[in-house]
Amino acid sequence: MSRVVVCGSLNMDVVVQSKRLPAAGETLLGAEVSFLPGGKGLNQAVAAARVGVPTAMVGAVGNDSFANSLRSFLADNDVDSSGVREVDGPATGVALIQVADGDNSITVASGANMHFKAAMLRHAPQRDEVWVAQFETPLAATEQILARARRAGARTILNLAPFARHPARLLKSVDVAVVNEIELGQAAGVKLSSASAQRSIAAACESLRKRGARAVIATLGPRGALVVGANGVEAVPPFKAKVVDTTGAGDCFVGALAARMAAGASPAEAARYASAAAACAVERLGAAPSMPSAREVAARLAKA
Repeated sequence: MSRVVVCGSLNMDVVVQSKRLPAAGETLLGAEVSFLPGGKGLNQAVAAARVGVPTAMVGAVGNDSFANSLRSFLADNDVDSSGVREVDGPATGVALIQVADGDNSITVASGANMHFKAAMLRHAPQRDEVWVAQFETPLAATEQILARARRAGARTILNLAPFARHPARLLKSVDVAVVNEIELGQAAGVKLSSASAQRSIAAACESLRKRGARAVIATLGPRGALVVGANGVEAVPPFKAKVVDTTGAGDCFVGALAARMAAGASPAEAARYASAAAACAVERLGAAPSMPSAREVAARLAKA
């Protein structure tokens, strides 16, 4: 089994639970607040580590108490945080998450995350590692790191979230691109929704493959996922779940996907495992704290 290295964001999530979302200009009383570790990068690293794969986190934090809490959380989850660098000036990233009726809205203050640079890497990518990146850190760093990982013989996963305009050459360094239907539509330049036909989603995925990604996985929430690769299109069925909080479900999918690929699975095989992991994650509150163990994922797979 090889190692997963996640390059990306680390945030403290301030989660506010209420019966409904407030209207513009409205104040709601009676909500509950929690402070939970998050950030797409940290979430994905914890997801990979909790299913038993050696995992390292690379990113940037500020010089503050949130940074200390996030490092401690990574250590408690067996994630190597030696690649998390402290920067002077900007604060550690913070995400304000409003949760109501099982759904969420998120506002992010990126802080130190946007000061991350490829030069901060302490260790060079190694052959057969799986390197993961998202779009919550600077694009220049993401592009350089993925290109370096590919040259070293590592496999690369790019989660195009939250979507950002990027150089066309970026996808040429990507083995697996992961998107939801909204991000897929933005990347492919087409209009897609949760109700879009499978053939439309597959066509949009194929357009990203033509730009360089070797495989594209579209995560479709309650509809499962769609894997488009050199061998064609494969649908991954959804797993039943009692939804409590969808925050971090996509990150759980990406982290579990990377973990299974590190264990030798193909993207399609890994996507089924990742779908089961995400179904476990949505049944608990929070992002990183909701990531399931290998035993929980195995149990969900066994019930399918």
